[in-house]
Amino acid sequence: MSVFASLVEQLAGLLQPLFHGSATAAAIVVFTMLVRLAVHPLSRAAARGQKARTRLAPRVAELRKKHGKDPERLQRAVLELHAEEKVSPLAGCLPSLLQAPAFLLMYHLFSGGSLSGHTLLAAPLGGRWTGALADGGPFGDAGLVYLALFAIVAALATYTYRRTRGQMAELGEGMAGGLGEGLGRVMPLLSFATLITVAVVPLAAALYVVTSTAWTAAERAYLYREPSREPSREPSTV
Repeated sequence: MSVFASLVEQLAGLLQPLFHGSATAAAIVVFTMLVRLAVHPLSRAAARGQKARTRLAPRVAELRKKHGKDPERLQRAVLELHAEEKVSPLAGCLPSLLQAPAFLLMYHLFSGGSLSGHTLLAAPLGGRWTGALADGGPFGDAGLVYLALFAIVAALATYTYRRTRGQMAELGEGMAGGLGEGLGRVMPLLSFATLITVAVVPLAAALYVVTSTAWTAAERAYLYREPSREPSREPSTV
């Protein structure tokens, strides 16, 4: 952790001339982007896996029709199909799992650590939303910082919700079994859980979460974009 803390401090020093008192907050944003850049290859792999599962959805639907009365046989058949096509169900989880240490770093550094005295505008990076409410209310100087973060997260969550619903709809009946169908209903709503996280963790950790969420939205828009279709060029006849 000391290595990463030193990195945050060095970044803050470099950003001091531009951001002054909020230089450490800006350093957290840059640090988050560096972390996300490091795990981007895994995100690309996860995107390839998602596209493969979408491509295999019709075949999984056929398996459901064939083994619909035998859930265990259906599960084995789906796993065999994924293994045959080299599709890993865990690929989409790895980017999030590898970010956990960085999130915990922000949580501990600004929960009474050596960097806890820094601020984002009027809000202390080691403080929480409840503290902002007690000191000036939701429209106080610190409260307005949280309102801005909530607005950003709500917009990103709405975008992610709509996009995830579309992806789950593409998978359709490829979601094998009751568990898969339940996940298909719940997963789009998980994007709004970020609002709770921002409200309860120290502001530094919340800033990490908001930056990472924005990166994820932009990254998914790029990785899951529709392939461009160029107009066909037919040989001209004279």
